[in-house]
Amino acid sequence: MIQKYIISLPPITKKNSQQILTNHRTGKPFIAPSSAYKRYEEQAIYFLTPKPKTPLAGRYCVTAVFYMPTRRSVDLTNLLEAAHDTLVAAKILADDNNTIIASVDGSRVLYDKENPRTEIIIQELNEP
Repeated sequence: MIQKYIISLPPITKKNSQQILTNHRTGKPFIAPSSAYKRYEEQAIYFLTPKPKTPLAGRYCVTAVFYMPTRRSVDLTNLLEAAHDTLVAAKILADDNNTIIASVDGSRVLYDKENPRTEIIIQELNEP
């Protein structure tokens, strides 16, 4: 089984501009994603169709190719974290741990000023 998704938005990382908030019940601080990331995730979910009937819980290779609008340096691992968290939020993947996302082979960052986007390919692994 192979699923392909294209998120037609400029890729964004989850870790930039994080907010430190306080839990009102316990008084302890915690780190929350930026409001820019939250907006991105909400918008990105609309591009992630068709969704499986139940979130995928097998072993998968999730390849993500990020087409950035600028040539600025960006951290691939932060982009992958945002993509994986978005797939979980969209209920495409049951979780983003290593038992489900077993590989990210082929993931990379490219430049496309005219059409920034994220292309995601989810391929089931048949290994034991």
